[in-house]
Amino acid sequence: MWRALLALACLIISLLPAIAMVGGAGAPAAEIARAVVVIVGSRGNFCSGVALARDLVLTAAHCVLPGAEYRIVEYDSARQPALRAVTRVSAHPDFDLKTLLAHRATADVALLKLAAPLASVAPAALGAPGFTVAPGDAFTVAGSGVAVRGDGKSGGTARAASLVATGQPGSLQIRLHDAATKGDSAGLGACTGDSGAPVFRFDAGRASVVGVVSWSTGPGNSAGCGGLTGVTPLTRYRAWITDTAKILGNQL
Repeated sequence: MWRALLALACLIISLLPAIAMVGGAGAPAAEIARAVVVIVGSRGNFCSGVALARDLVLTAAHCVLPGAEYRIVEYDSARQPALRAVTRVSAHPDFDLKTLLAHRATADVALLKLAAPLASVAPAALGAPGFTVAPGDAFTVAGSGVAVRGDGKSGGTARAASLVATGQPGSLQIRLHDAATKGDSAGLGACTGDSGAPVFRFDAGRASVVGVVSWSTGPGNSAGCGGLTGVTPLTRYRAWITDTAKILGNQL
């Protein structure tokens, strides 16, 4: 099973296009790129995540549902992939899948504890508690999802998009869109495989993780990608993240 998944990861890497995420997103800054990881499940799904420590990954709870096993894909200097074991999955106890599927706010966060540290990552900083968001605020979303909806071969490498908050952002949910298209036509945004991707905010030139990707829509709230990117902000769940990390042996 895992050998087949590793073969799939190799195929994805060998056929990568120039871009990932939809809308033509470019490569992220180095400090962001080395924090983003790919998560694969024994049921064939793949998601993104962010290393908060070399052996601790933050992702979306819906990416690591019960009943499957999960691995982190790590690449060596020659971009050859290997699967790294996950020893424990801790999803927030208040996460509700039905609520998420209705695009409503839920505790869509989870931590993965790895069997051994990842050599290739540079952990990202967790955002400070208590930040607020206003419409128009800018964020950077960095994921390893597909560049073309429905084409799994177009995913597997970290790319980033600069998106802005729209609607009435709060501590339960933030909706982001491409400032150029405003979600009315196809633009930059998260897609399949970007679930669990970190959402960064820059303060004084320093990037910190303030949310994870939970869902996406097509233009005009249609099904698909390139419209809205739904984000679960970490404000309400930051204490759970740090407390759970401590239980798992990590001091954030």
